[in-house]
Amino acid sequence: MNIQSRIKLIASKITVIGYCLLVIGTASCSDMLETESELVEYEKDNTLNHPTDSLYSVMGIINRMQIIADRTVLLGEVRADLMSVTDAASSDLKRLAAFDTKQNKYNKIADYYAVINNCNYYLAHVDTAMQRRGRQLFRNEYAAVKSFRAWTYLELAKAYGEVPLVTTPLMTEREAAAAVNGPKTGIKDICEYFISDLTPYAYVAPPVYGNIGNRSSAKFFIPTRALLGDLCLWAGRYEEAAKWYSDYLNDKTNPVRTNPSNRAYWNDPMVYTNPSGRFTISGDAEVLAIIPMEERIFDGTITDLDNIMTSTRDNNYFFQLEPSMAMRQISASQVNCMEYITVITTDTVYIPSTGFSDGILAGDLRLQSVYDLRSRGIQDPYEEYSSLTQSISKLSRTEIYTYRSPMVYLRFAEALNRARMPQSAMLILKYGLCQENARRYVDSIEYVASKQYIDFDETVFTRENTIGIHSRGSGDSQCNAYYNLPLPSDSLATRQDTIDYQIPLIEDMIVTEMALEGAFEGYRFYDLMRVALRRNDPAYLADPVSQRDGARDEVLRALLMEPKNWYMQR
Repeated sequence: MNIQSRIKLIASKITVIGYCLLVIGTASCSDMLETESELVEYEKDNTLNHPTDSLYSVMGIINRMQIIADRTVLLGEVRADLMSVTDAASSDLKRLAAFDTKQNKYNKIADYYAVINNCNYYLAHVDTAMQRRGRQLFRNEYAAVKSFRAWTYLELAKAYGEVPLVTTPLMTEREAAAAVNGPKTGIKDICEYFISDLTPYAYVAPPVYGNIGNRSSAKFFIPTRALLGDLCLWAGRYEEAAKWYSDYLNDKTNPVRTNPSNRAYWNDPMVYTNPSGRFTISGDAEVLAIIPMEERIFDGTITDLDNIMTSTRDNNYFFQLEPSMAMRQISASQVNCMEYITVITTDTVYIPSTGFSDGILAGDLRLQSVYDLRSRGIQDPYEEYSSLTQSISKLSRTEIYTYRSPMVYLRFAEALNRARMPQSAMLILKYGLCQENARRYVDSIEYVASKQYIDFDETVFTRENTIGIHSRGSGDSQCNAYYNLPLPSDSLATRQDTIDYQIPLIEDMIVTEMALEGAFEGYRFYDLMRVALRRNDPAYLADPVSQRDGARDEVLRALLMEPKNWYMQR
C-alpha cells in the first residue's frame, strides 16, 4: 500500500516551517529549532470544509504516526525484560537497553509533537458545523483525530513522563517557545484531560474510506472506547476502565471475542515433539487496530523491526534483539495441561516440564509458536553472514499493531481486579468470558457488582466460542488445578480481607499473562511501570528488568530504583 502517494497536502494551504519541539524542559528556544523538521504550518484562515481536504488531512496524520510506530514497540521492549540485545545490536539499541538515552536516534520527542500539532490543526480548522442530509459531515473524522491525539499523548507521557500539554496548533516560533517553556503535565493528568476530551465521542464510528491501496482502512483508526479504558486504567479509575472495555468488547454490532481456534497446544498426551496448534496473530481477526506502514522505502516510512528482530538478507542475518533468558524462564515456568477425553473417562493430563529436545517446548507454547532459531550450518569464521537465523512471526512488514483483542481482555481483567472484582478478572484468565461461565465461577456477592461489566450477550458469547486467555498457550486452563484464584491458607477475618489478599496476586498473574501474550509487541515496560507506580514499588519494575539476562545487574537495578530514570532523558 502506498499511503505516501495519497497524502496530497494542498500547496496553497500549507508552508513548511523550520521548527519543532525537539527538546522539552531546560532547553532554550534555539535548542528546539530543527531545520529538517517536516512539521507543517497551515495558514490560519484556512478551513477544512471539503471531504477531500479532510481525507488527505486524516491520512496525513497517519503518515506522521508511521514515524513513531517502530519506536512505540522498541521503547516498550528494549527497556523491559523480555528481549536482550545481541552483539550485533546498534549502539543506539544497546544504550537504550542500558537507559542511556540522551543522545539516541530513538529519542526524538519532536516526532510525537509533529503528530499532535497536525491533530491540533485539524481539530481547530475542520468545519464541524457543515451538514449534509442532516448529518454532521466531519463528525467521524473529528472523533478519529481526537483519538489519534489522545493515543499519541499517552505514548508520549509513558515514554517521557511530564511533558507540555499542547492542545492548540503551534503556528509560530513564539508559540513553540511558549509551549516548550510552559508547565509540564504528568501521565495521570494527561489521562484525566483526554478522558474528558474523548468521552463525548466514545460511540462515534470511525470514518469509512474503504480500501486504501490493498487493504481495508477500517483498522487504521484507534478504537476510542478501548483507548478510554487505557486512559482510565492509567488514571486509576478502575470501574470506569472496566466499563469502557466492557462496552467495547460487548458491542452489539461489532462484538470482540477471543478465538478458541487460535492457540498453541498439545494434541497427544503421550507425544511431545511438535505442538498441534499454532498461535498466530498476523492477519487474524483479533488484530483490532494498526499503524499501516509503507511496503517500499521510496513510498515513505517502512518498518525496520524485521531487520532488528529477525534475520534478513538486508542485515546479513544478524538480528539485534532476541528473546531474553527471563522471557524463556517465564514461558517455561507455566504449568501446561490438557483435558484428555476417551470413551470411558475424562481426565486432566499435565505436560512434563523437562525432557524436551528443545527447552522452548516446556511450559507455555506461545513463545515457541512465534519464535524460531536455526543454524545455517558450518561456516567459515570470516563469513559475512550470521551462522544463526532468527524469525519472530508476530512481526509484519506492513503494519504495527496498536490494539489486539487478547491484550484488551487482559487490561479489562486488570481493571476488574483493581475494582475489587478478582473472581471476574480470573474468569478472563482461566475460563473465558461469557454469561454461562460468569454465573458458574463468580460467586453471588461479587456477581451483583460485576454483572454490569461481565454479562456479555449470551447469543454472541458462549462457552464454545470463547476461551480463557491462559489457554492460548498453556493448554486447557479451565482444567488446571495449579492455575486458580489465590486463596489464603487460613480464613481471614472478613471477605474484604480475602479480596485484599487476592488483588495483588491476581495482578501478578495478569502481568505474567501479558508477557506471555504480548511479548515483542511493545507493551512490557509500560505494564511493569503501571503496576510499579500503582503500588509505589519501584522494585516491581527494577527487579525483572535488571535480571533479564539471567543474573541480576546490580548497577541497572540501582538505576531503576529511581523512577525518574524510567523515562527518556531530555
